Amino acid sequence: MRVLWLCARWAGISVTLSELGERRAEQAERAGRGGAERSAEQPLPASADPGPRPGSMDRSSLLQLIQEQISSKRSSSFKRAIANGQRALPRDGLLDEPGLSVYKRFVRYVAYEILPCEVDRRWYFYRHRTCPPPVFMASVTLAQIIVFLCYGARLNKWVLQTYHPEYMKSPLVYHPGHRARAWRFLTYMFMHVGLEQLGFNALLQLMIGVPLEMVHGVLRISLLYLAGVLAGSLTVSITDMRAPVVGGSGGVYALCSAHLANVVMNWAGMRCPYKLLRMVLALVCMSSEVGRAVWLRFSPPLPASGPQPSFMAHLAGAVVGVSMGLTILRSYEERLRDQCGWWVVLLAYGTFLLFAIFWNVFAYDLLGADIPPPP
Repeated sequence: MRVLWLCARWAGISVTLSELGERRAEQAERAGRGGAERSAEQPLPASADPGPRPGSMDRSSLLQLIQEQISSKRSSSFKRAIANGQRALPRDGLLDEPGLSVYKRFVRYVAYEILPCEVDRRWYFYRHRTCPPPVFMASVTLAQIIVFLCYGARLNKWVLQTYHPEYMKSPLVYHPGHRARAWRFLTYMFMHVGLEQLGFNALLQLMIGVPLEMVHGVLRISLLYLAGVLAGSLTVSITDMRAPVVGGSGGVYALCSAHLANVVMNWAGMRCPYKLLRMVLALVCMSSEVGRAVWLRFSPPLPASGPQPSFMAHLAGAVVGVSMGLTILRSYEERLRDQCGWWVVLLAYGTFLLFAIFWNVFAYDLLGADIPPPP
């Protein structure tokens, strides 16, 4: 009996499905006749055009789909450019641009020097404007040169100025005996040991800092540079408690290490000429500068003059560049606040700042550090 009941139920279901199929076929036939009659009376509007088949998507539709996927991670300006059709740039490569002025050639050079993606290079090249100009790095370099010339003329000494007894009396130099004067943790970047240190820092700031500022903006590059400077003085106050600090090497190494790390991470996409040779030269120059700073710190020609400036600011700037700087440079035309890595870096940097502040307030007295008397 149960078998007969199941057979009857299956037969009822089959009848129901067959009836449903017949009803759908009748509806499709009626719709086809109605569509044919409407097409005979008037043509279909453009919106009723059936469009391409699923397997026949043309190239423009595919590119538009890809751009829409990319735009979900971009800033609002990037999204507006895609929506307005400005993202489809007219040429395949910037090297094919004929008749460029000297400045536009420089902009093209900066694009190939800094950005690892051809689409981003073209986008930067065509949307670049001269206003606002890259004023931060130029202003910092000019201020450092002016301060050095003033102290050089005043002390009548242009090399190894730190050995002059009046040099450390400057209100700009960081000295462990003047830790309470908080501005010295930043203003030491305007003072330099001598002409060789100033020349090295100014050259790197202009060759690397200005192109980075042109691409990534004043706010991002100034934040990176000042973060390296501040991390340099605070690191010295923790690891080398007797030493003063002078020079902008913390900020310079933050810029250089960020740029070099960006080149290494995007080696296949970078199109800057002789990138391997230039990277080797940059590493050799940076290493030689650190070696000179180490020699000045531990083997001064005049030991009685007191501890010489520490080299730990160079290493701290390099760490800031690899962490914070690499996050900034890899987020071209993207909001930093949308990047999870950016908040991790900020949290780590903020934790370091709090630790360094408490160290400077309490550790010197608790450890009984034998710091040289302030000048």
